[in-house]
Amino acid sequence: MPDLGRAFLAAAARTPSACAIVDGNRRLTYADWLDRIHRAAAGLDALGLRPGDHLVTVLRNRLEAATLHWACQLAGVVITPVNWRATRDELGYVLRDADARALVYEPVSAEASEAAATVAAAAPDNAIPRIALDRAPHAAASWEDVFEARAVGGLTPRATADDVSVMLYTSGTTGRGKGVPRRHRAERAAATAHIAHHLYTFGESTLGVMPLYHTMGVRSLLAAAALSGCFVCQPRFDAEEALRLIEAERITALYLVPTLYYDLLGHPRFSPERVASVRRIGFAGMPMTDALVRRVEEGFRPELFVNHYGSSEVFTFTVDQHAARKPGSAGRAGLHQEVRVVRLGSIDPDDTVAASGEEGQIAVRLDSGEAFDGYWRRPDADAKALHHGWYFTGDTGYRDADGDLFVTGRVDDMIVSGGENVTPVEVENVLSRHPAVAEAAVAGLPDERWGQRVAAFVVRREPAGEDALDAHCRASALPAFKRPRAYAFVREIPKSPVGKILRRRLVAGDYDLEETDA
Repeated sequence: MPDLGRAFLAAAARTPSACAIVDGNRRLTYADWLDRIHRAAAGLDALGLRPGDHLVTVLRNRLEAATLHWACQLAGVVITPVNWRATRDELGYVLRDADARALVYEPVSAEASEAAATVAAAAPDNAIPRIALDRAPHAAASWEDVFEARAVGGLTPRATADDVSVMLYTSGTTGRGKGVPRRHRAERAAATAHIAHHLYTFGESTLGVMPLYHTMGVRSLLAAAALSGCFVCQPRFDAEEALRLIEAERITALYLVPTLYYDLLGHPRFSPERVASVRRIGFAGMPMTDALVRRVEEGFRPELFVNHYGSSEVFTFTVDQHAARKPGSAGRAGLHQEVRVVRLGSIDPDDTVAASGEEGQIAVRLDSGEAFDGYWRRPDADAKALHHGWYFTGDTGYRDADGDLFVTGRVDDMIVSGGENVTPVEVENVLSRHPAVAEAAVAGLPDERWGQRVAAFVVRREPAGEDALDAHCRASALPAFKRPRAYAFVREIPKSPVGKILRRRLVAGDYDLEETDA
C-alpha cells in the first residue's frame, strides 16, 4: 500500500476542478490546493526539516492546518498536532518529548497575549523556528513568508508506506499524554476502512469540525481526499454555525462525537429540513445514550447510522452500521480486526469470558493494518497495554446473546461498591431516559463503608429532584446496588475537548452546581 502523499496526488489528477476544501470564503479546487500544498512542502524544506522530523502544530481546523497535514505527507515530515487549548506546560512537554524541529501556531483564544506567552514559554528564542498565522506575536516568521512565498514545481513524495505519517497525543486525562506514531500504511488502511464502514461514495462532503489533532478529524480529512470529496472546515464548534454550514454546503456525511449531536439537536433552530442533505451519520469517541440515539434517528433520518468504536492506537475495533436498531451496541469487529473480551485482571488474550453479558476488558489484534507499533518512548505504556500481539484497550465491555459488543466504560472508571462492580455507562443510560434529564454522568465517590458509592451528576432540562430520579431507577431493570446513592445537579458535565467525560473532575468536586435545586 503506497504512501499517503500519492493518495492526494491521485485525487488531484482524477478531479482537478472538484471543490476540495472550504474555509470561510476560501474555496479551493484540488488543483489549486495541490499548488498550496507543494508550496508548504517547499517551506518545510526551507526550514531545514527532513523526512522523519517532527513538525508541531497548534492550529484549529482551517485551510492552513489541512494544507500542512498534506504537505508533511509529501515531504516525509511527521506532523504532530497539539490541542489548541493546550497549556504552556502541556505544549512544552510535547515539544520536548517529540524533539520538535519547528512549531506553527495561531492566536487561538480571545486572550491572544496569553496564547503567545504559552508558545514563547514553550519554545524560547533560539530554540526552534516558530511560524505564526494571523500575526500572532513571538514568531520568528509568518506563514506567508515561509509557506506561500516559494515558486515550486511538482514534488515527488519522499515517504514510504513504512514511514511515520502523524504522531497524535492521547488526551492525557490520567497523566501526561502519550505519543502515538502512526505509519503511512496504517493511516491509509484506516481511511479505507472508514470509507467502507460508512459506505462513503465519490464526492462525499463532510463537516471538518472534529479537530485535526484527534484521530476522528484526521480520518475525515483523509477519507474526503481519497474520494475526491470536500472537507468543509469549522475551526471551532458552534451549533448554529454547524447547522448553517451543513445547509449551505449540502454536507452529506457527519462523523462526530455524541456531544456535538446533542448540541445540534438541542439548538432552537435545528430542524430536519436544515440537515436534509446528510445521508450518513457516524459517531465515535464515547458511547451514545439510548435517548440520544433515538433523537438523532428522528432528527436526521439518515440512510446509515454508524457507531464506530476505536482509538488513536488502532483506529477501528468494531462497527455497528445500524446504531438505532440496538442502542448501545458497538457491533462487531471491523474490516481489519478481531476483538476479544478478556477476563478482568488478565493479560492473556486467550483468557476470554465465556458467558454472554459477562464483563471483561476489550482487547484487539495489533497485526491489524490500522494499528500502531507502540507508544513513542514509553516502554511503561507499552508494557501496560501491549500483550502477546494484542492491544488491551483499557475499556470494559461484554457481548450479548447475538454476539454484539457493548462498551461499558474504562477499567479505571469501574466503581467497586461493597465488592460489586458498577459500570458508569449502564447507570447513565438509565438516567438519560428520564424526561427531565438533559445529560448525566456517574462516578464513584470514596465511602468509608462501601469503598465507593455511586454518585450521579445531572444536568436538568426541567425540575426533578433526587426522589423522582431514584424512583425512575427503581422502576428500571437497574439492580439495587447500582442505583445512585448521591446526586448533584450541575450546570454542565466536565468533558475533554473531544467530548469524553472527565470523571476525575467529578470525584474531585471540580464542577459548578445549579444555582437552585428543585
